[in-house]
Amino acid sequence: MGTCESNRHLVNDGVMMLRVLALSLTLFTGFVQASVLQRPITLDTGSGELSGSLLLPKSDTPVPVVLIISGSGPTDRDGNNPEGGRNDSLKRLAWVLAKHNIASVRYDKRGVAASLAATPDERNLSVEAYVADAEAWGQKLKADPRFGKLILLGHSEGALIASLAAPSVDAAAVISLSGSARPVDQVLRQQLSNRLPPPLMLRSNELLDSLKAGHTDDNVPPQLQVIFRPSVQPYLISLFRQDPAAAFAKLKMPALIIQGSNDIQVGVGDARALKAAKPDAELALIEGMNHVMRIVPIDVKRQLASYKDPQLPLAAELGARILGFIDGLRTR
Repeated sequence: MGTCESNRHLVNDGVMMLRVLALSLTLFTGFVQASVLQRPITLDTGSGELSGSLLLPKSDTPVPVVLIISGSGPTDRDGNNPEGGRNDSLKRLAWVLAKHNIASVRYDKRGVAASLAATPDERNLSVEAYVADAEAWGQKLKADPRFGKLILLGHSEGALIASLAAPSVDAAAVISLSGSARPVDQVLRQQLSNRLPPPLMLRSNELLDSLKAGHTDDNVPPQLQVIFRPSVQPYLISLFRQDPAAAFAKLKMPALIIQGSNDIQVGVGDARALKAAKPDAELALIEGMNHVMRIVPIDVKRQLASYKDPQLPLAAELGARILGFIDGLRTR
């Protein structure tokens, strides 16, 4: 066989191998999707129905299930916020779990997205109601024979809800993802001090003092309405009563703390404080990860852009640490 003909065969064989590989990848991707049951799931709370999404890997035996609790404000089950943009962070995380034989339920909180009708007036929202809802979801999942161990995973403010709800549902574990250790009024003071001119910062501190003391204050400047509007103040009062580190310290089950070094909303100091509150918890500090679980430099424009880019991949170490932690529960 001549050199040209030999080279032609090598090229043809290479093209064929690429086609086979492409077909294999297509079949594999299709297999992964087909082997995971996707369907809506609802919870009747007695004061309104909550809507969620279930991802359930097909299995002959019960699989671990993670109840994913979203963060503050109108953040929905997928991690998206109409005020902050679409990034699909929690949806992507749910799929990471599903592809590794771990079920998940993520849901719209009452008053948010498809669960808006459960509490249409935000003046009636409270941390206590969010905790009761998480507890009800947990009981529902624990009663389902398709599921094994129940893990509560909360992102940002959701980490506090997970910590408060976990004891009553006897969760197997808790995962705090970008969760604060400090009362939220302290976090707000720090965040606002870097952004507001002195006169507005003074008024902001006065509002925070009033709410921390349990009193509403309707005299809110237009520039501060987005945070302190009168209709949200009852919720803030209930939130400022909470001490995240103290709630985390009371947990008797295994816990994992995950924090990104490039998070512009919650700092590494909070993660270390949670670890100090519960020394037997695992601590995973992920270099370069931000609040929406992406690897993004400390640059304001790029940070904000990542909150609106669902195509950015999640930090690889995030999935590895969560999967390793859940896998380790089998030996406990």
